[in-house]
Amino acid sequence: MTDRPLTLMAVHAHPDDEATGTGGVLARYAAEGMRTVLVTCTDGGCGDGKGGTKPGDPGHDPAAVALMRRQELEASCEVLKISDLEMLDYADSGMMGWPSNDAPGSFWRTPVEEGAARLAELMRHYRPDVVVTYDENGFYGHPDHIQANRITTAALEMTGLTPKVYWTTMPRSGMQRFGEIMREFHEDMPEPDPAEAAAMAEIGLPDDEITTWVDTTAFSGQKFDALAAHASQGENIFFLKMGKERFGEFMGIETFVRVKDTTDAPVPENDLFAGLR
Repeated sequence: MTDRPLTLMAVHAHPDDEATGTGGVLARYAAEGMRTVLVTCTDGGCGDGKGGTKPGDPGHDPAAVALMRRQELEASCEVLKISDLEMLDYADSGMMGWPSNDAPGSFWRTPVEEGAARLAELMRHYRPDVVVTYDENGFYGHPDHIQANRITTAALEMTGLTPKVYWTTMPRSGMQRFGEIMREFHEDMPEPDPAEAAAMAEIGLPDDEITTWVDTTAFSGQKFDALAAHASQGENIFFLKMGKERFGEFMGIETFVRVKDTTDAPVPENDLFAGLR
C-alpha cells in the first residue's frame, strides 16, 4: 500500500481538447480525490485569433493566439479542478495537409522519440495508474492527435510502466445523434457529399466495441464551463450552442476503448479505475 493517490494522466493535443472528450472524467475523478494530470502537447497557435481570424489571414498572429489559448487552458483546468498541467509547447501543426504540418518546431514534424522521451519523463514523475489519449487515427485524422497517440505509446514502452491505457472514442449511435442535433441547430446546413458522409460514418466505433462507459452527468456543467473558458475558439466549439441542459443530456456519458490492462477488470466497465480500487 502507498499514500500516493491514484492518478489519471490525459495526453491531449491542443488547448480545449481536454474538455471536449475528457472534461467529465477529469472533473469526476478530481472530485473523487484522484490526482488528475493533463499533458497538452501543442500551443494551439493554429486556432482562431482575435475577431475569428484564421491561420494565414491578415492579423493572425500564432504567438498571440498561443498566449491567449494558454490563459484559456489554465482557466479550463481551474474549472475541472485538474491537479497538474504540463505543457510540451510544440507548435500547433494545423489540420492535415496544411503547410504548418511541416513548419519548424511543429508537433507533427517532431521525431516521435523526442516527444516520447519528454512524456516518459513526466510519466516517471507522476506514475499514472490510468493514461488516456486518442486512437491511432487521432479520432478523426488530425496530425497532432495522431502524434499524441504515437508519443504516448512510445513513452509507455520507454518507461516500462503498466497503467491501464484508454483511447477516447464515441459510439456510432452517438455520432448519428450528433448529426441530428447539428441539423436541429443549423436548419440550413447542407447535406454532406457522399465521400464526407462515408468518412463521418467511420468515426467512432460500433456500440458493442466500446469497453468503457463512464457516467459524468453530474459534472456536465463543469465540462460545459471548461469548454466555454476557451472563448476564442467558440466558433469551432459547436457544443456550446446547445446550452447547458441539452449539453448535459448529450455529453453526460464519456466513452473509451481499453487497450492495455493488467487488472483483468471485466468489460464493459463504467469506471476507468475499475480493478484499481
